[in-house]
Amino acid sequence: MPIDQNAIDGLRNRPVGPQSLFIDGAWATAASGARLDVISPIDGGTFATIADGGATDVDRAVAAARRAFDAGKWSRAAPAERKKVMHRIADLIETHALELAVLGVRDNGTEISMALKAEPGSAAGTFRYYAEALDKVYGEIAPTPPNVLGLVHREPVGVVAAIVPWNFPMMIGAWKVAPALAAGNSVVLKPAEAASLTLLRLAALCAEAGLPDGVLNVVTGKGSVAGEALGLHMDVDVLAFTGSGFVGRKLLEYSARSNLKRVYLELGGKSPNIVFADAPDLDQAAKVSAFGIFRNSGQVCVAGSRLLVEESIHDEFAAKVAAIAAKMKVGDPLDLATEAGAVSSAEQLEKDLDFVRRAESEGGAIKIGGRRILAETGGFYMAPTVVTGVEPSMHLAREEVFGPVLGVMRFADEADAVRLANSTVYGLASAVWTANLSKAHRMIRAIRAGVVHVNTYGGADMTVPLGGVGQSGNGHDKSMHALDKYTDLKTAWIQM
Repeated sequence: MPIDQNAIDGLRNRPVGPQSLFIDGAWATAASGARLDVISPIDGGTFATIADGGATDVDRAVAAARRAFDAGKWSRAAPAERKKVMHRIADLIETHALELAVLGVRDNGTEISMALKAEPGSAAGTFRYYAEALDKVYGEIAPTPPNVLGLVHREPVGVVAAIVPWNFPMMIGAWKVAPALAAGNSVVLKPAEAASLTLLRLAALCAEAGLPDGVLNVVTGKGSVAGEALGLHMDVDVLAFTGSGFVGRKLLEYSARSNLKRVYLELGGKSPNIVFADAPDLDQAAKVSAFGIFRNSGQVCVAGSRLLVEESIHDEFAAKVAAIAAKMKVGDPLDLATEAGAVSSAEQLEKDLDFVRRAESEGGAIKIGGRRILAETGGFYMAPTVVTGVEPSMHLAREEVFGPVLGVMRFADEADAVRLANSTVYGLASAVWTANLSKAHRMIRAIRAGVVHVNTYGGADMTVPLGGVGQSGNGHDKSMHALDKYTDLKTAWIQM
């Protein structure tokens, strides 16, 4: 159904009361009684509060998840029954899509045109995908001698902890929660303290859909407290995380210090977007490249933050991208005409600006942007920024900015493009623009990344996995492969 601006405006100032934890099917205050302010990046104002959960609250949530798992009302339910509930969850997300999208935008600043598709739209699709997948996962019969029957069962792991970031909380939350639930697990979900509201609402919708008490629990609070408690918990079987490399390393440490829980990490990237002179349509490549970094103000884990351009077209192509960026409408993320919304927080904005200052001090040239804009609104906005003359040694070429900052590099030939593409510790996403099919296949093989786009950037759907190599992490979200994280294999060796 088409969404008009009036419908959005009718929700933009809807009061949001104090938010509680969701544990064992009920709303609960944090044991400490502490609360955190929810500050909107749209105008810098506080518009809600969330419970500041701690280790005691995590203990309560994990205990509830374990009881629910052991009781078997969900973990041992027939696949057809789990499917019905997950479809009802998807139905309810779609019914409340606009409300969820607006609430999320107020929380994290993503432009509404993107949020509608990427948040409730994607989350509903993810729940539907795994609803349909869960009864199509079979065990195995081993090729044994006639007097032996070897069976391989696939079983839920038990209690799954999921820690998700602030940029796309519903989408990424669904990528973890839906396959974990589909496999029969119980889940304790820890949203980012900067974007918890839509995931609390998701918990309510899951309960309304008939998900048994304790199967999904949501503990809000600081990552350094509640997140650490989940990482150290002795009764969490698997922990799935999307976020920074610093926190990912901490979670691996916590696993080693506790029960050796399996930890799956998606830690972002410094993704190369490689444009050859023989790209089929340079104008289209420039447009897609610009939106591939500047949508959601660059706060996308797979953002094409390094633009590698063949020397013969470097100046022309950089100018095309800069011209598109200059025309992008940056501003109120609840305006349907906005193409890039707010940076998530004042701290993130300052980090983004510092990257630009450092790039300039290291010899880069700011072709466009590089400054805060719309400060009079009280919100956190930054002009799309293009920096040319970037070299592999610069911080801008090596570190994830997570903001609307594009570093442009030139390359001489195919081998040089591969060298530059693989010159960081990350390996999440990438793209290659060329009309030469053989070259495209060579580049796909040569680039160290979990995803290689060809003549596009972004758009991969639920049918394919998303995961990285190197310091971009391990394990995969999306597709049938995500179920591997949330299931164990059990062998039955039967002497006949």
